[in-house]
Amino acid sequence: MYNKYRAKKVKIDDITFDSILESSRYLHLKELLEHNLISDLEIHPPYPCEVNGKKVCVYKADFRYKNKQGETVVEDTKGIETPMFRLKKKLVEALYPDTEIIVVKKPKA
Repeated sequence: MYNKYRAKKVKIDDITFDSILESSRYLHLKELLEHNLISDLEIHPPYPCEVNGKKVCVYKADFRYKNKQGETVVEDTKGIETPMFRLKKKLVEALYPDTEIIVVKKPKA
């Protein structure tokens, strides 16, 4: 099944990923986890977004983990950065000041 950007859903370890890119990144992070280069890997961690007590949305990152220095890393894999994603990224980073979303892009062919 494809979405409007032609991304194909992929299931690995009973987890459904929205694209081949996201599933490939998961496999890479899983390898880093097995070699103790990262820890506390989470898939699709939610970030509730409320402004003045009103729910705006819930942003779900692709991955969250701790790097070797113990810093929390939040990642989103993107083939295309849509205007909606850029807006949600700014919102999450404003509401969660200690959070920076790292965008992992598809390698250029």
